[in-house]
Amino acid sequence: MASVYGTKLKLSIFGESHGEAIGVVIDGFPAGLKLDFDAISAFMKRRAPGGSFSTKRKEADIPRIVSGVSDGYTNGYPICAVIENTNQHSASYQDKMTVPRPSHADFAAAIKYGEHTELHGGGHFSGRLTAPLVFAGALCSQYLATKGVEIAAHIKQMLDVTDRAFDMNVTADTLRELKTHAFPTLDEKAATAFADIINAAQEKGDSVGAKLECAAVGLPVSLGEHIFESVEAEISQLMFAIPAVKGIEFGAGFDFCKMYGSEANDAYEYVDGKIVTKTNNCGGIVGGMTTGMPIIFSVAMKPTPSIFTEQDSVDMANGVNTKLQINGRHDPCIAVRAVPVIEAGCAVALTELMLKADGRKL
Repeated sequence: MASVYGTKLKLSIFGESHGEAIGVVIDGFPAGLKLDFDAISAFMKRRAPGGSFSTKRKEADIPRIVSGVSDGYTNGYPICAVIENTNQHSASYQDKMTVPRPSHADFAAAIKYGEHTELHGGGHFSGRLTAPLVFAGALCSQYLATKGVEIAAHIKQMLDVTDRAFDMNVTADTLRELKTHAFPTLDEKAATAFADIINAAQEKGDSVGAKLECAAVGLPVSLGEHIFESVEAEISQLMFAIPAVKGIEFGAGFDFCKMYGSEANDAYEYVDGKIVTKTNNCGGIVGGMTTGMPIIFSVAMKPTPSIFTEQDSVDMANGVNTKLQINGRHDPCIAVRAVPVIEAGCAVALTELMLKADGRKL
């Protein structure tokens, strides 16, 4: 199972949804960074379950750092953080191996790993495994902040309702302020509309997907490598490590198919002695490298596959078609808690690129 990421910054994520604990080992993180533990806690709480629009599974998600930090500073050794699982309800998943849940990993995992595969709560495939990724992202965000880089995301679309998009010159102040919002949108009216959509889906025993938009500002020009180590490739690898992410676009993305080159091209100009682009259709990346403009990308997340509406499936033990009624505790919309996960994945990818680029110590 490929649970290790990176070359300069290596992450190894371990554990299962209903095991004793989950966690991460981070190798290659620079020494000398004084950690803000309150900021780490705040980052983790934005992802943690138990809110109005999430699963009712209660988990504190308090990481216990067992190595790599001395007197509040990173010491250059591998950082290991463990997050205890305390509120598992495994009885809801007794038929996991014989009746696979639609759009879950159950069927493919059962074929690949056999009868000993642990799939209670989704096992290692569960969205619960994004908690250690968020811890890693919280550390990377603090490292990036020392370089003047800020990252934030918001819910951009749900069904046919949209929040306003990031401005092409979005600022660090805007991104910091966004992360204080109770509901992750730029426009309050969008937050209300999204909440109504989620509540309506939940009342029907259904779920809903969403598009999330993320921005990163303060990056230097020319970060990234052409062909196989492009900024897009690095970010995309982290995004597709997040369960439910099924699509990604940078800048104008798929809307490029509606444009002529004269409309799509980002023309250059001098502003206060600095070279910038008049538009940012390429999302701050050209030729796999940063242009100095804000990196802006969007991801599409499928609806939570665990819904309470009866679904068609198969009984693999008896070789017949069957009906499936899912029990348990599930988010009616994954996207609300996924916002900090997207930010974390982006932070990890950008930290990897920064360390590759210069190898500088703090």
